[in-house]
Amino acid sequence: MSDGRHDEHGHPDEHDPASHGREPLTGVDARELHGAVDELAAALHAYVETAVGVRAEFGAREADEDPRVLALEGRVGALNARLYDLLHGRLGLHADLTGMTWDDGDADADTPVEPGDHDTFHLGFVVELPPTVSDLTLDAVIDLVDDGGAQIAHTLTERGYVVGEWGAGRGAPVLLDDDEDDEDDL
Repeated sequence: MSDGRHDEHGHPDEHDPASHGREPLTGVDARELHGAVDELAAALHAYVETAVGVRAEFGAREADEDPRVLALEGRVGALNARLYDLLHGRLGLHADLTGMTWDDGDADADTPVEPGDHDTFHLGFVVELPPTVSDLTLDAVIDLVDDGGAQIAHTLTERGYVVGEWGAGRGAPVLLDDDEDDEDDL
């Protein structure tokens, strides 16, 4: 869209029909993407070197708050954002490259399920206004997502699950309290 709109991060809305289209995208020059990855890798190496040096001087708490470490964390975050923007702008991808996942192996697959065991589940949407003029707004989407969440929670409860809490949000995942003492069941 080239009407000057901006996304939730304040960036121009660059949903190019080719990069965000349904057709395969060929002929992409990946040099700038690789350059962004190389710059990010260099910043991560600098972070490790700095963190090792700072930790040799200070305890863990002080090292966490050291301005050199914080500056490099900011640099890595900015480079991650730049890589995201490049992948989004050039390929139409919404790359989740900053999440963390610990691989616990298949130990959970062999562990019997116990009453009271719980986990969190997430469902996300990338919603865009239609290319034609309409009375639709992105603000109205949260109401639809919230209604859908209520229906899912109700269905899970009807089937015998205990839904301790659920939430709908815009722009970022809803962080749920994973406290086992929570008594706010539906």
